[in-house]
Amino acid sequence: MTLFCLLLSSCVVLHNPPIISTEDFISAVQNEGGTVNYVFEDERPFKECHASTIVETAEGEILSAWFGGTKEKNPDVAIWLSQWNGNKWTSPKIIAKVREEAHWNPVLFKDQDNIIYLFFKVGKDVPNWSTYWMKTEDNGKTWTEPIELIHGDIGGRGPVKNKPIILHDGTWLAPASTEIKVWHCFADRTNDKGITWMRSDDWDLESSGIRGKGVIQPTFWESQPNHVHALMRSTGGCIARCDSEDGGKTWGKVYRTDLPNNNSGIDLIKNIDGTLWLVYNPIAGNWGPRNQLMLAYSKDNGKTWTEFVYLEKDLIPTHEYSYPAIITTRKGIGISYTWRRERIKFWEIPNNVLKKYIGQ
Repeated sequence: MTLFCLLLSSCVVLHNPPIISTEDFISAVQNEGGTVNYVFEDERPFKECHASTIVETAEGEILSAWFGGTKEKNPDVAIWLSQWNGNKWTSPKIIAKVREEAHWNPVLFKDQDNIIYLFFKVGKDVPNWSTYWMKTEDNGKTWTEPIELIHGDIGGRGPVKNKPIILHDGTWLAPASTEIKVWHCFADRTNDKGITWMRSDDWDLESSGIRGKGVIQPTFWESQPNHVHALMRSTGGCIARCDSEDGGKTWGKVYRTDLPNNNSGIDLIKNIDGTLWLVYNPIAGNWGPRNQLMLAYSKDNGKTWTEFVYLEKDLIPTHEYSYPAIITTRKGIGISYTWRRERIKFWEIPNNVLKKYIGQ
């Protein structure tokens, strides 16, 4: 495992100008039947919103969820939901409010049977939050009541921001982390579709060289059977990485990559052609500004990355574009993210647009 990690630690990001300008990319997406819009406009039933998540239903529609209220951490914050039918979004509605404490970080996930799950956190503060979940078997029309994922859990089990992945053998693997004194990542596995969960050990941070609190909010992909990889947010000015060779049961040591990170959320998917697509703020520095959002890709399992397009590039440092979610869809890839804490922005990018610029 040590040699395996050393070989991968040479991750390089190619800092050439992005392949296409934002304006030209929007035109290309729209001309090919893709989508660039907001889930809702300025008229909204909450002051602030953040941490969106998306999933495609079996019928090809998109569900988007986020947390919204007067301000992050306030007790009125709830989980909201809208649905996109290809023409318009439904009006936002509260989908979950367990009690009068802040709700956080919803995660939508579709399993092998097209059942859609919603995971989210509840608690006055992050170190002491717990995880709840609910499901829909009719593409979002009706939902079960929220229940605790792990009874009595404090600190958060299951997915913390990004979606679980389904491994080659049907196992669900959820990217997890805790924020107590030190920030630690781990993986939560279930072999029985969420009935029972098995937690990995916290990943080893000691030799990573990452200063500050540590790492949180990983995002996963499986490159070949049982070979699972994670990129994660860090306080070290860079995106960190960790790898497993046994389906996420045990993990190697956390190590730095050359991808910048401003201590803000990231997300990634492995597309149908094997290309990795990563959305992140291309800014280094702990708690750096979030005024740029980049879509990048890798064709060599994350060893090198090419900056593809700025989804957002703002000259005002206080304008925030953050906490992206990315999924595969029937058309290509779907992306959502926080737009200035006022809206949720959504893209659906057809595969033929991506292939036009990066090839097969």
